[in-house]
Amino acid sequence: MPVVRTGGASRVLATCAAALALVSCSSSSPGTSATHASSRAPVTSRSMTPSATRAPATASSTSASAHPTSASGPSTSASSDSADRTLPRGGRAILGHYRVVAFYGAAGNPQLGALGTASPESIAPKIVQRANGFAPYGLPVQPAMELIATVAQGSPQADGSYSKPIAMATIRHYLAVAHRYRMLLVLDLQPGRSTFYKQVQALHDVLLDPSVELGLDPEWKVAAGQRPGDGLIGSSGSGDVDRTIDYVSGLVSTHHLPHKLVVVHEFTSSMLPDRDDIRARPGVELAFHADGFGHPSSKISVLHKLAFPGRPMGVGFKLFFTQDSRLMTPGEVMALHPRPDIITYQ
Repeated sequence: MPVVRTGGASRVLATCAAALALVSCSSSSPGTSATHASSRAPVTSRSMTPSATRAPATASSTSASAHPTSASGPSTSASSDSADRTLPRGGRAILGHYRVVAFYGAAGNPQLGALGTASPESIAPKIVQRANGFAPYGLPVQPAMELIATVAQGSPQADGSYSKPIAMATIRHYLAVAHRYRMLLVLDLQPGRSTFYKQVQALHDVLLDPSVELGLDPEWKVAAGQRPGDGLIGSSGSGDVDRTIDYVSGLVSTHHLPHKLVVVHEFTSSMLPDRDDIRARPGVELAFHADGFGHPSSKISVLHKLAFPGRPMGVGFKLFFTQDSRLMTPGEVMALHPRPDIITYQ
């Protein structure tokens, strides 16, 4: 993931490119996934131009019901039936009603993040424990797993996309554990030369589950003639993001689902060059997520330079267990301005 310290760009990019060239995304069974190293291109000290942004779909003004006061252990009554039409811990809206605390990564691959350091059954209690650390800060916590569902590749696939989906059996394995612990499952897309819109359609059936949300990672979206991690940071125009959000909005409306969270990862303004053109959609709660590792002061500087808009859009902030020079505490994260709605550990 991104380095927020200055310097070392060529070394990090070379590492990323070499790792992607060796990637193998063998996910025929739960617990296996891509094997490329997680190493975002560095965020340098170059200036970033803040972008104004139009309002996206907002959370419902109706308060979510049945808020827990803290994250709890596994639920024996959690149901996968979308007829429940509520979020795992009650209600139909997330932003402003819950603080989401997630672990990010790939199934069975610790190099790609904390989520892959153990089986979902083993990692879920650790996520709940981390989430409980944010319980004193004004909102009920909602534990989550952000699972990389399509993995950027260093070589072309049969469709030329430079991206490969993990097995649906793996996704459903994680979803079953999410149900048991009343968690959200955020499915993260790294589209390579494909598009977010094309890849989200392949997730149609699983997105009908009220527990399933979506993550978009422009870093791993590249143009024709480019290769993920090959000395560059990817980007996405607003058109593909808009079309994807529109698709998700349609699912929410057609199937009477609770709101869907769409998390868009960003650590340089060039990743979303026309972010201000991303439009609102009913039933979709859009959040921009500040990625970056390094010293806390550098991470905070990146958050401020990105100049995320306020409500109705949400704000995310990432913490790295091994790559941050010091792991920020819940109190430090909650002292940030804007205060994050989503905290993700990698």
